[in-house]
Amino acid sequence: MQAMNAAMNAPLHPGKHAGMPATPPAAGGPGPDATRLAAFSLLVAVLDRREPLSDALDRLAPMPARDRAAGHRLAAAVLRRLGSLDAVLEPYLRREPPPAVRHILRLGAAGLLLLDAAPHAAVATAVELARAQKLEPFCPLVNAVLRRVAGAGPAALASLDAPRLDTPSWMWASWGGDARVIAEAHLAATRGAPLDLTLRPGATPPEGGMALPTGSWRFPPGTDPETLAGFAEGAFWVQDAAAALPAVLLAPRPGELVADLCAAPGGKTAQLAACGAAVTAVEREPARLPRLRENLARLGLSAEIVAADAETWRPPAPLTAALLDAPCSATGTIRRHPEVLRLRRPRDVAALAAVQNRLLEAASAMLAPGGRLLYSVCSLEPEEGPARIARALARLPLRHEPFTADELAALPEARTAEGFLRTHPGLWPERGGMDGFFAARLVRN
Repeated sequence: MQAMNAAMNAPLHPGKHAGMPATPPAAGGPGPDATRLAAFSLLVAVLDRREPLSDALDRLAPMPARDRAAGHRLAAAVLRRLGSLDAVLEPYLRREPPPAVRHILRLGAAGLLLLDAAPHAAVATAVELARAQKLEPFCPLVNAVLRRVAGAGPAALASLDAPRLDTPSWMWASWGGDARVIAEAHLAATRGAPLDLTLRPGATPPEGGMALPTGSWRFPPGTDPETLAGFAEGAFWVQDAAAALPAVLLAPRPGELVADLCAAPGGKTAQLAACGAAVTAVEREPARLPRLRENLARLGLSAEIVAADAETWRPPAPLTAALLDAPCSATGTIRRHPEVLRLRRPRDVAALAAVQNRLLEAASAMLAPGGRLLYSVCSLEPEEGPARIARALARLPLRHEPFTADELAALPEARTAEGFLRTHPGLWPERGGMDGFFAARLVRN
């Protein structure tokens, strides 16, 4: 996540130049730059092959870090503003171009309208990118359309209802009355979201940060955590302010036996261990275990790590506390992962809700009478939050223990009438927002 956060804020280049070509550059020119090639590859992976952006980044051809970061930033801007960019382009397209050509047009428009690329550079590099993709017959189209976008595009973009256009209709409907403020927060993150840190108890915060009311420390977008004082010594770990709340609300006691179910990459495991709890971190995906171990080792914290599926794993003895940060649609993380807007479908939410039901059933069976279960998801979808709790209360030997006003005194607007935790990106707009999380506390009868 650190690398992705930094990538969102790398400078886009080539730099600004005066003038615009009247015709496409001649064949045999300098060729497309690495930034646009990387961005194009990322768009194809996400929009055509429906791959997560992080996976696509891992598969990029070797290139200078600056080009890789700028390519990611450009592709992410397109994914975040896809509806608006297509609306600006539409008047200049008599018929639908091939997908690859549309991607190139989107990249050119994003550079022109969102990321301050000079008109000459944006048009010329888009034409060269089309040529590199063996799309020479479309070079005149790319040139003509982007020249028009350079002139009329800014006014056209300003006239659009961007929050609505850039949000899939099903998400907008599911977010209810908060939809517009959430979507506006997503747009505000076009140039990157802030970096939040959780400090190890007693650690000194790095310079340049801002203390948040909930206890996290916030740094400007683009901050590389590995360059901050205390990183190598394990003084902190990267964790959005909202993501840090579930473990705090579980309130583990020193020596208490606690399971962190679905534990990787380990931020919540670290929080529980830092409180002095005896933590068992359960993670199903073997590929995620090395990062979990590395993070704990850097922080000087310990936990028993178990490679198992939380649906079937059972502790040696009943637990007094468990944290279930369940797999979910991740719609609460769109500020940092705009590909979620394009990859998720309503059917995904239904499938994940079934997984969440099974995990709640399994976690309930792990608890001793009176044991606490903290359920959380980084989702904005009601089906993954209150609906799952309602089902669990109807079918399982659990009762709901609302969060009190005192427990959420640092963020009172996140406490719902039912006593759940509900954060969303529109909270704290003056501080840069936060991820969307839902959490509920359940107790075994």
